[in-house]
Amino acid sequence: MYSQHFGLTQDPFSIAPDPRYLFMSERHREALAHLLYGVTGTGGAAGTGGGFVLLTGDIGTGKTTVCRCFLEQTPPGCHVAYIFNPKLTVAELLQSICEEFHITVAPSAASPPSVKGYIDALNAFLLHSHAAGQSSVLIIDEAQNLAPDVLEQLRLLTNLETNERKLLQIVLIGQPELRAMLERADLEQLAQRVIARFHLEALSQAESTQYILHRLAVAGHTGALPFEKRALQRIHRLAQGVPRRINLLCGRALLGAWANGLERVDRRVVDKAAAEVFGPEGARPPGWWHARYALGSLLLALVLAAAWWAQSLRAPTAQALRAVAPVAQATATPAAAAVAAPLPLEELDDLVEQMPSDITLAWRALAPAWGIDVSTADPCPARAAQPLQCYRSDKLTLPLLRQLGQPVILALQPLKGAPVYTQLAGLGEQDATLRIGPNLHRVRLVALARLWRGDFATFWRAPEGYSAELAEGSSGPAVDELARRLSRLDGAPLASAPQTLDAALRERVRAFQRAQGIAPDGRPGPMTFMQIDSATGSTGPRLQTEPR
Repeated sequence: MYSQHFGLTQDPFSIAPDPRYLFMSERHREALAHLLYGVTGTGGAAGTGGGFVLLTGDIGTGKTTVCRCFLEQTPPGCHVAYIFNPKLTVAELLQSICEEFHITVAPSAASPPSVKGYIDALNAFLLHSHAAGQSSVLIIDEAQNLAPDVLEQLRLLTNLETNERKLLQIVLIGQPELRAMLERADLEQLAQRVIARFHLEALSQAESTQYILHRLAVAGHTGALPFEKRALQRIHRLAQGVPRRINLLCGRALLGAWANGLERVDRRVVDKAAAEVFGPEGARPPGWWHARYALGSLLLALVLAAAWWAQSLRAPTAQALRAVAPVAQATATPAAAAVAAPLPLEELDDLVEQMPSDITLAWRALAPAWGIDVSTADPCPARAAQPLQCYRSDKLTLPLLRQLGQPVILALQPLKGAPVYTQLAGLGEQDATLRIGPNLHRVRLVALARLWRGDFATFWRAPEGYSAELAEGSSGPAVDELARRLSRLDGAPLASAPQTLDAALRERVRAFQRAQGIAPDGRPGPMTFMQIDSATGSTGPRLQTEPR
């Protein structure tokens, strides 16, 4: 009803899982990459593994929408069975799987098809598909509703295999309870077959705004945004960053604005819409009662402190004077905490002037985090023949930096002058922590992006026998280590014979690279090994995940 009023060609906030409206936040991109990795890395025709891929998330965070987008990107020659209602018995589930794969199971003369009949037909279909160079994927949505005996049957389906590889890849999509289910002792065998897992979280404040803008744009909106800034902030708080709740709230708010002849949605309209969609309690931000309680406690504490202070002025005894010191220290605490707040832009510019323009100094500052003593030598030539080597690139992205998860040197480019260097010590959702000498400074990622163009440097642990980038046909300890680590990630059995970087191993490298956002060239260079280290739990130094 409000579409024409706001210049829209369709409803931008429908809760139907339309892939066209999928907002690819960093979390959604990672979730989609995990699903694609499960198919192309282990379940595809060139794959060698099998098992389960797990995608979980709270209600309304976009799991089904990511799944629909994934279905549109499945590779050619991949058969997909999609089960959206898993409240089934073992026989009903097997029947549904066969129907999804278009497998005909003929009943016997005396009875309908049995569990064994369905499994035999499914196995024949999978073997035929494998012989034709095709792969098969089973996707089960709302998997937290699966009964334990059904989960056990699914585990047994992953035993359908040839001598070379598993025949069926299974993707489980569900709410957080699914993760808890797989921690049960009776499902340990299934949990050990999960080769990739990802939990989809709610959107941040900035992502919520971008999400709303994205959906409006897809729906044909042009011109001024129909939401005031304070209304957008309120929507995020009330919807808690959950896409489905954002859709419900925005749709009702636009309807309310249209009904009242308003050109833009303000905070008052949002609050009224929240009460209509979520109920009276839904119009209050999460934690509002705790905030009111804390405010009341603070006011009471101030009253008591004022009374105590007045009493102490009337009787300034030695005991009272000694009691003043803790009060003074407590008063100083907020000021000290304020130092940890992100720096304003002008202070960041002043901070850049303190950073060295000689990268050797930055290498020496980073070395202690790796246990390296470089007090008398240039760290990189000194490490040329060592397991710990230096690496530098100008093509790193923030998602790759977050996945890498280790302290690095960032090259910043001021508006004037030569590049300067600083150490990234921590990385939060919206902030980064920079180390300059002994001091830590928090900066906004948006502010840092004005100066950082992707140029970074770090130490990395090269595998034994590594020499430059490994070429096709290479063998030796480095290739053996590469195959061993990939097997830990994709669940493939590790051959005891020495490994060769052949076409099959290069395809596994490409699958990992695609999942991590690295250029999928199949050549295992330093960045690939560093990301494998991170994915398998390296023992090197780690970034602070929250600024301190």
